[in-house]
Amino acid sequence: MSSTQKDQHGARSQRSQEANKPHRRKREKTHTCDECGKDFAVKGLLTQHQVIHTGERPFSCDLCGKSFSRKGSLKQHQLVHSGVKAYSCDQCGKGFTVKASLKQHQVIHTGERPFRCDLCGKSFSWSRSLKEHQLIHSGVKAYSCDQCGKGFTLKANLKKHQVIHTGERPFSCDLCGKSFSWSRSLKEHQLIHSGVKAYSCDQCGKGFTQSSHLQSHLVTHSGIKAYSCDICGKTFSQRGSRNIHLRIHTRHDVYSCEQCGKYFAKDKHLQQHMFSHTEGQPYKCDLCEKTFKSPHYLKLHQQIHTRKRLYKCSYCEVCIYIVILSF
Repeated sequence: MSSTQKDQHGARSQRSQEANKPHRRKREKTHTCDECGKDFAVKGLLTQHQVIHTGERPFSCDLCGKSFSRKGSLKQHQLVHSGVKAYSCDQCGKGFTVKASLKQHQVIHTGERPFRCDLCGKSFSWSRSLKEHQLIHSGVKAYSCDQCGKGFTLKANLKKHQVIHTGERPFSCDLCGKSFSWSRSLKEHQLIHSGVKAYSCDQCGKGFTQSSHLQSHLVTHSGIKAYSCDICGKTFSQRGSRNIHLRIHTRHDVYSCEQCGKYFAKDKHLQQHMFSHTEGQPYKCDLCEKTFKSPHYLKLHQQIHTRKRLYKCSYCEVCIYIVILSF
């Protein structure tokens, strides 16, 4: 048999083998969940799924007490306690206990956000994030805190919130000793010590350690103050600022000056105010010798020399460099 004949024979033999292989067809999803309408190809998978709706969580972790509806979920969870993170991201080095979690994470680096909200246009990397986001538009807050009554769209957000009422702050900064209720808050705080402000405002040049802080700041330049106080009518550009202001009226979680009795919503505002009761002006500007009662006002003054901030009048477009100081 010539080499050409051998090649032809081999090719026929290979095609014959492939033809004899059983073709895998996708099974039809004939089993439907009565509760949520989700379809399954195998009855066993439907049975596993239906446990979610019963609320039963028979598998609990011996170490932390967390319970699960499926044994497989418990096994995955137990890897968290082992500390073993066998799967790591080749782009940022972040480690994961489960391969599926790594795959979900890697979408972040692609920058793809294929899941878009029809109501506000916000896009997400994962369908799960979009579903969670859409609850905001529904206005439904099914989970409420039994201590303060605050409502939440997600159970996970309620759990995070409830830590505040315990007073526990197990996450502390090695550099300044400041403690936090959540590890996320500690990580955000640590960026301050790094000095890196990767996000800057293109209108005034102010730098921020996080993109979310920049987005909040940008509202101040728009001039829109959509949030108003129902008690005194004062308006704010951010809802958080309005909520902090409300403490003054409710006298809840406020700081008062022992010398004049004035109330402040934040401790740092009280500390700044306390300088107004001191004698003299010990804080001097190195450039013009002008003196101030507090380091806060000295810092504001120094921006005149550096031209760090630029305030533009929305009516006449005149640029103002002067900061008016008042106690």
